[in-house]
Amino acid sequence: MWWNYLKVAVRALLKNRVYAFINIVGLTVGLAACLLILLYVRYERSYDSWLANADQVYQLQTYYSANARGGEQEDIQLSSIAAARALKKDFPQVEKVVWMRSFSPIVIQDGQPAKVQTLRMVDDNLFEVFDLPFVRGSAATALPDSHSVALSESEAKRRFGDADPIGRTFTIVDNAGDVDYRVTAVFKDIPKNSSISADMVARFDLGTQLADRMWQVTRFTSQQGWNFVKLRKGTDPAHLTSQFPAWEKRNIPDEVTNGERTNPGDYIDLGLVNIRDVHLGKAQMYPLTPGNDGGTVTTFAVIALLVLGMASINFTNLATARASQRAREVALRKVLGASRGQLIAQFLTESILITLLAMLVALALVELLLPAFNSFLDADIALHYWGGENIWVPAILLVLVVGTAGGLYPAFYLSRFQPAKILKANRSTADAAGSGGLRNLLVVAQFAISIGLIVCTAVIYGQTRFAQTLDAGYQRDGLLQVANLNFRGVSQEQSRQLVERIRRVPGVQAAARTQIGVSPDGNSAADFFLRGATSSVSLGLYGIETGFFEAMGMRLVAGRFFQDSQGKDDATTPFPVQIEAERALAARGINVVISESAVRRLGFRSPQEAIGKTMQGEVSLPEAGLIPSTIVGVVSDARFRSLREPIQPTVYVMQRIGFAQIAVRYSRVRPAEIRDRIEQVWRQTVPLVPFSADFAEDLVREQYRQELARGALFAAFSILTVAIGCLGLFGLAAFTAERRTKEIGIRKVLGARTRDILQLLVWQFSRPVLIANLIAWPIAWWVMRDWLNGFDTRIALTPVPFAVAGLLAMLIAVATVCGQALRVARTNPIHALRYE
Repeated sequence: MWWNYLKVAVRALLKNRVYAFINIVGLTVGLAACLLILLYVRYERSYDSWLANADQVYQLQTYYSANARGGEQEDIQLSSIAAARALKKDFPQVEKVVWMRSFSPIVIQDGQPAKVQTLRMVDDNLFEVFDLPFVRGSAATALPDSHSVALSESEAKRRFGDADPIGRTFTIVDNAGDVDYRVTAVFKDIPKNSSISADMVARFDLGTQLADRMWQVTRFTSQQGWNFVKLRKGTDPAHLTSQFPAWEKRNIPDEVTNGERTNPGDYIDLGLVNIRDVHLGKAQMYPLTPGNDGGTVTTFAVIALLVLGMASINFTNLATARASQRAREVALRKVLGASRGQLIAQFLTESILITLLAMLVALALVELLLPAFNSFLDADIALHYWGGENIWVPAILLVLVVGTAGGLYPAFYLSRFQPAKILKANRSTADAAGSGGLRNLLVVAQFAISIGLIVCTAVIYGQTRFAQTLDAGYQRDGLLQVANLNFRGVSQEQSRQLVERIRRVPGVQAAARTQIGVSPDGNSAADFFLRGATSSVSLGLYGIETGFFEAMGMRLVAGRFFQDSQGKDDATTPFPVQIEAERALAARGINVVISESAVRRLGFRSPQEAIGKTMQGEVSLPEAGLIPSTIVGVVSDARFRSLREPIQPTVYVMQRIGFAQIAVRYSRVRPAEIRDRIEQVWRQTVPLVPFSADFAEDLVREQYRQELARGALFAAFSILTVAIGCLGLFGLAAFTAERRTKEIGIRKVLGARTRDILQLLVWQFSRPVLIANLIAWPIAWWVMRDWLNGFDTRIALTPVPFAVAGLLAMLIAVATVCGQALRVARTNPIHALRYE
């Protein structure tokens, strides 16, 4: 019996090739899109699930709440060393804690310097927390001392080829000097779907290699790296974290500054997050690897199902539209003894067969698209046909669900035809009564989805474009940012010579060293007191040298810029830190330049009012005391970070050492040429340090990479939904035109013009699109309003994208049905009246 159903289904498809083509193509596109996005969703939710002991590994995170001193709300993955040490001391449930910091140092091997992209420095054996598989060595012996290093499999091959790397040595140029390391283990490459990444993991001695910053190690407010915690088996993490509020009160000490007693615990909370939840967790600032938003992943999963639903709607629409053509077939089958159950089974078999054919083509399409999809997302999504994450089980389930869902209503609808009513009136071509309302409803649903996605695409593109072109308070074009200036291989004298030589490069207008630049990796802040005030204000604090504001293209709002001739402008103290020099600076006082937002946070009514006012700030070591800081200038706010983060009110201090990068302003020269010229100067001045420089526009573009990718995916989905909707609309238009051939012939005999017939048919398919707008607009508005609220500065949600999306959908719908409508409208009435 089932074999007979299959043969009849194949014959039905071959008899109606256009119908079969439309359904298979629509379902193929829908299934391929659904499979790709479901693979992406599974990949995003699989982060660190491959880790053998993932249920025991946690990251200690820090959550800053907004406070009266002006601090912003921030959820960061960093945490202080002091917090991790107190956690290990007070909770026996904690088996091990490892602190990690990340930087890109110089590695000298065989006398040749090279830069490592991802070197992780740890204060203990990281592999006793992360149970990674090893190629050579083991977790227990991987990092036995502070001169040992473990390499990833690909890094070991890159450095030593096929030779055994165990016991080989190289030198890492760190802040503490040149430190020799020996290779003690080789671990398998960490998959991309991980919240950690490393080419090298080196163990260091905290007391020796952070000797210049040990005062920061004891402060809960100093987050210098990431803490990873391994809990003992059987530990309830929820019960453990419920004790954190009381534990924080016991451990976080009060801070007394200028007579003001505060406790950082009032605005700092700590949390343990399982390693599998870090990637999609709430803390997305300063991650080891780029994170994502759980809501975004869920949104794409929903959209994938909507695209697939649209393809199923096509099947339902076309099947019910073709009901009239199969009415006589159903009647004859019933007369010959077929039961309604058999007819339902027959039509469901046809539906599942179409879906199966579409699935096979969709799998081939996914195989072809997956490399480009991975490249676009910078992911490593794999399509497995066997194993625990095989594609066959979800593919078969999709075939059964989609085939059944798409064919269930047509099967029940077709199987209910009464033979007597059909055969006595020869109603094989009569209208399928009762199906028009459902078809219109489904068309409305299709175009509501399409319009909603078009609106979302337009808003995302508009906001991203707005973010990239917004006046950031500095000039992005003509700005090159040179990094690696804070490497130990660059001495203070070399740093000074380097910037002076860069200033003489043809095409360079200005160059200055700075601690802050476009898309900074970290955040620096200090507390300031206005004269006579007992409460402090939190402001960003960054060192720069003269010429920085000119190089960045920042506006002077009031007062003046720093000048080398003004001795009090210079806040330089020796490095390493000398407490006597810091105290002398506190006794003398300094001049500072502040930003416009800092003016407002300090309570001044205007920038001019702030000029000449003195405040006291914790600019250097706490032991040195507060430093009197006189405001001599106010500059425009500079949005160095993305629009998702609020502008940081900032205090700039002038100094001559301790810089991380150089801001270079150039003009009337090609970007590639100026970069090459500066690289030549760099290699001549500091040959042992790799050159690294990025244009400001590229850095800003990278800040919005996630938004750009999201917008591109929305655009792709919009195109897919419109294409699927047009396929279904074309099929409906063809069948509708064929079914109304006699009606159209009579209308023309009675005097209707071609234009009248065209208007009649086009209006029939335009009404569902108009209704779809009314449904899509409020939903899209609500979704986009919520998304835009995540930005500090945003575009207005005007009616323009909604009107454009509605008009575009209408034009596409009209263009789709217009050809069919025009063909039928031009038909000779004689042929139309001979129909049947």
